Amino acid sequence: MAATAVVGLGIGSGTAAAATYTLPPVNAKFDYQIGAPYTPPAGVQVVSRDRTVAPAAGLYNICYVNVFQTQPDEIAWWQANHDDLLLRDAGGQYVIDGDWGENLIDVSTAAKRTAVAAIVNGWIDGCAAKGFKAVEPDNIDSYDRSNGLLTKANAIALLKLIATHAHDKGLAIAQKNTTDLGTAGKSAGLDFAVAEECGRYSECGDYTAVYGNNVIAIEYTKSAFTKACRSHGSAISIVLRDVNVTAPGSSTYKYDAC
Repeated sequence: MAATAVVGLGIGSGTAAAATYTLPPVNAKFDYQIGAPYTPPAGVQVVSRDRTVAPAAGLYNICYVNVFQTQPDEIAWWQANHDDLLLRDAGGQYVIDGDWGENLIDVSTAAKRTAVAAIVNGWIDGCAAKGFKAVEPDNIDSYDRSNGLLTKANAIALLKLIATHAHDKGLAIAQKNTTDLGTAGKSAGLDFAVAEECGRYSECGDYTAVYGNNVIAIEYTKSAFTKACRSHGSAISIVLRDVNVTAPGSSTYKYDAC
């Protein structure tokens, strides 16, 4: 069953109104569709999809938002509208995540975090308006790719800003990856975890230690998927996907769940 939490009380015209959000159902069949949306396989109850597309009808939908880095196809937008929020090194060059071709967002100061939160919270508003039930903010650990220009404390400070806003909009919010946060993510307001390759790296228990069984795991190899299913498949949601999260019909598409 999904868990519902009361996150605050607002007073208007003498009436208290409780803002609530609902966590994904525990150990439910899941599909990871952040690359391309499609009709989910039979039995799927929870889906992650990109913020730019519609949620899957009748299911619990998680809204993928790339918070700490740019989407590759949005770099021009950032450069045109918020170039000051793109991280640069001492030589003035953009700091890039070379694996994915994504610029890192500069969250090094309170003023910049406030500016980034204003943009991201607008996206969160869009997720809520479309009917998503939760938010998945990606690349929390971009500080590990920043050549020392960003810190974990910077990331946690931004997470607090967006978690508060997500809850105010009636959305749960996930910790995406990085066991390095420990309990700090939960303290910042995060409600559950979406963990890529925790089976491969023997990290699934690190997430359940913080979030209990409110964990969703994605594996990209059959061996890691089998390992995760054996260790945690009876307790948490685990899915096998292709690394580019393609749709059926693609030569690389793969899907399994336990």
